[in-house]
Amino acid sequence: MNDHETCDCHATQHARRTFLSDVGMGFTGLALGSMLMQDGVTRAAEPEAWSPPTGQPMFAPKAKSVIWIFLSGGYSQLETFDPKPALNKYAGKTFKETPFANPLESPLHDKRSRAVIEQVRDKYSKIFPLQVGWKKHGESGIEISDWLPHIGSCADDISFVRNMWTTDNDHAAENQIHTGRHKLDEIQPSIGAWATYGLGSLNDNLPQFLVLGGPTRADTRMSFGSYYLGQKHAGIPLAVDPKNSLAYGRRSADILPEEQRREFELARKLNLLAAVEYPEDDAVRARIRSYELAFRMQTAVPEAVNLASETQEVQQLYGLDNGNTKVAGERLLAARRLVERGVRFVQVYPSPYGVWDSHRALKKNHAAQTSKIDKPVAGLIKDLKRRGLFDDVLVAFCTEFGRTPAVEERSGGTDGRDHHPHGFTVFFAGAGVKRGHVHGATDELGFHAIEPGHYVTDMHATVLHLMGIDGRKLEVPGRKRLEIDHGMPITGVMT
Repeated sequence: MNDHETCDCHATQHARRTFLSDVGMGFTGLALGSMLMQDGVTRAAEPEAWSPPTGQPMFAPKAKSVIWIFLSGGYSQLETFDPKPALNKYAGKTFKETPFANPLESPLHDKRSRAVIEQVRDKYSKIFPLQVGWKKHGESGIEISDWLPHIGSCADDISFVRNMWTTDNDHAAENQIHTGRHKLDEIQPSIGAWATYGLGSLNDNLPQFLVLGGPTRADTRMSFGSYYLGQKHAGIPLAVDPKNSLAYGRRSADILPEEQRREFELARKLNLLAAVEYPEDDAVRARIRSYELAFRMQTAVPEAVNLASETQEVQQLYGLDNGNTKVAGERLLAARRLVERGVRFVQVYPSPYGVWDSHRALKKNHAAQTSKIDKPVAGLIKDLKRRGLFDDVLVAFCTEFGRTPAVEERSGGTDGRDHHPHGFTVFFAGAGVKRGHVHGATDELGFHAIEPGHYVTDMHATVLHLMGIDGRKLEVPGRKRLEIDHGMPITGVMT
């Protein structure tokens, strides 16, 4: 019998050791209990039995894994997936000079606004025309920007949601779309953390939740944090580099493999001794698991991100042969390889952090950024389809908010759009999702998500539902969540 196997005799020995430990080192606790009893402090009634998720779906799932693609900075819904001809027709006019209801006076404006610093409404009233053309794509005839021809070629495989909204008008909305909470609220776990908390791992040699690209500052890493769910469920940043893919995840050159194996084995035994003394300590159990996983990952992770093993044709499909698309292509190809190997949730930042923020020179900015991600994103969708993964993997594509239909004049600009939380577009593709479909809409000027719009946690509920999870049942004792935290699945995009 090896060290990892257990039997009743081991359990008996552990129980006996725990008892001796409590007797030898636990007299303080016994004395304290006696004193409390004398003071009339009795033990509280046992709470109703609670147990964590089993790691199995709660009902038949459509998706086994998720690739969550996030474009940081806020892309314009108007120059990507929700073109509005009225912006060209009434360019330069104020909202009041159009035949449409003034969106600044709509009750939806205040209902969905919770700005840390209130915007001055009058500064956002001169309509800014579209900065690019668009055309209908596929049999579905979905309108998509001319900057995104490759994604346009996949239109018949995508479900667009054009009536998303959020409440933060600053870049903390990046955390909000991942956690559901405004900057002024308590931190919450991210969607990736909830997904992996609810489901067990499909591959014990790889982490459940990995992050490719993205922010490095602590305040922005909340977008893949786990907070009170524990570090086990937090996203782990991973570099697409087989030689150095994970920080501190490679054996030092001056240590032999057998030497390292013995070091890990010693650490495991020491951790088990601590576990005997503190059998209910989650931190100890997590430490044991992390050591074991770290040892196994030294081989599994470099293999998973070894893109050189892919054919030249596949690498070209993702744009790895072009310096302009290479970074996004590598991350998205790595994401496909990771879900193929059983990683539950891969959060991908195909663009550098914050680059889609286009207060000035939107045309120059978006033309450049779309050219970097268009082919790789389309390549991922096409690759998943031909590998038979489209029925198992869900792709979610999003940003933190949209951009204003009006020109930004706050800083004297004439060619950009400001942050816009009131209405923007995201899309889904893959497992359990309708193909060639548009759900919801914004008004004629692309300002407000038309009721019933979808708050960002509706994206979360959609992802969890397709993974076979009811988010309302992922309760944690002492952590009551708000109704808005749970969201509602966007059934309109589901098959």
